[in-house]
Amino acid sequence: MNFIEELRWRGMLNDMTPGIEEQLQKEMTAGYIGFDPTAASLHIGNLATIMLLVHLQRAGHKPFALVGGATGMIGDPSGRSTERDYLSEETLRHNQEGIRAQLARFLNFSSGDNAAEMVNNYDWFKGISFLDFLREAGQHITVNYMVAKDSVKKRLETGLSFMEFSYQLLQGYDFYWLYKHKGVRLQMGGSDQWGNITTGTELIRRKEGAGTDRSEEHQAFALTTPLITKADGTKFGKSAGGNVWLDPGMTSPYQFYQFWLNSTDADCPRFIRVFTLLSQQEIKELERQHNEAPHLRILQKAIAEDVTIRVHSQAGYNLAVKASEVLFGKATLDTLRSIQVDEFDVIFEGVPQTEVSEEELANSKDITDLLSVASRGEVYSSKGEARRAIIQNAVSINKLKVADPTAPVDLEWLQNRYLLVSKGKKNHLLKKV
Repeated sequence: MNFIEELRWRGMLNDMTPGIEEQLQKEMTAGYIGFDPTAASLHIGNLATIMLLVHLQRAGHKPFALVGGATGMIGDPSGRSTERDYLSEETLRHNQEGIRAQLARFLNFSSGDNAAEMVNNYDWFKGISFLDFLREAGQHITVNYMVAKDSVKKRLETGLSFMEFSYQLLQGYDFYWLYKHKGVRLQMGGSDQWGNITTGTELIRRKEGAGTDRSEEHQAFALTTPLITKADGTKFGKSAGGNVWLDPGMTSPYQFYQFWLNSTDADCPRFIRVFTLLSQQEIKELERQHNEAPHLRILQKAIAEDVTIRVHSQAGYNLAVKASEVLFGKATLDTLRSIQVDEFDVIFEGVPQTEVSEEELANSKDITDLLSVASRGEVYSSKGEARRAIIQNAVSINKLKVADPTAPVDLEWLQNRYLLVSKGKKNHLLKKV
């Protein structure tokens, strides 16, 4: 597999420094991407750069994932109009552990010579004094060079602290340290990171290669991937509830799966190339099938399956599919019976839920009472509204249509506790207490 050609056909190559293709063809090359621990989880906006590391390793090269325990204390000003909130060391450590666990799902850390490695830049910055850092890095990069970077120029009008101004020098030193101690020759990232990354290549050139006849031996390389945007111009990676996270505790597998399933037809050709490991031939065949029957959402389902399994496991994907069938698909009573107790909260997260006591059940003389009085108006606000909905064939309980508003409350409670009430296309869960 040719790494650069793989990125080209997938539309994942934005820019690169000269000589990188020759370097990758010549020998196994170590490359890295940095992730600042500004949250306890990475989000799907990080997936495009994670996939760079995945493809690098698949091509036989060695990936490094850098968790920025030190640079996370500063915050990257790239693409921002204001300074980031300061995070405590305790919060940063917590975030770092979560990110480490997530990256381990994508990279092989036991594949021999090209096994992935994870590093933390706090490990080398903690022993460097301010004066030592100025001598090590500051004297080699001019202020003119740093100010010329887009990430700096865009902030000069609104204000940029010296702390943030120093970020590109810190990131440049990361590259130099990894080059010197780990043999890393390549840094990658999103297109907004080009300025920071090339500061690293320049620092390596000036510290290691300047004034020698061995400059090629000391050459470092930069590569960026396009930032992901949606076809309609809205920001990628956001849902109605905010960021779509890789941590199941912050974004459930069901919500994660639904995000991809709701992708537009216009976005799918790019998403399936960037975020899945499907081959070029497989993708073209899926696109052909999708174009013949767009209503089947073949591309959306293929993307959702591939990405959900790799982020949340096969079990997480299976649960997400089951939840989708229950809430939106053609699930039956048998499907509901198959839901385990510990799955209910996951599947019905976000679905309105109402507790019904044994006394309220005992006082419900029929289905109409249960759906109005016993639920304290949470399902239907009045007996009249509940009765009309039943007569109009708009109510199902546990996926079975309710036809008689005077029918007794003789129902099968799922797991002896739950009733799923479907009001047209909307769902409501009753819980017996």
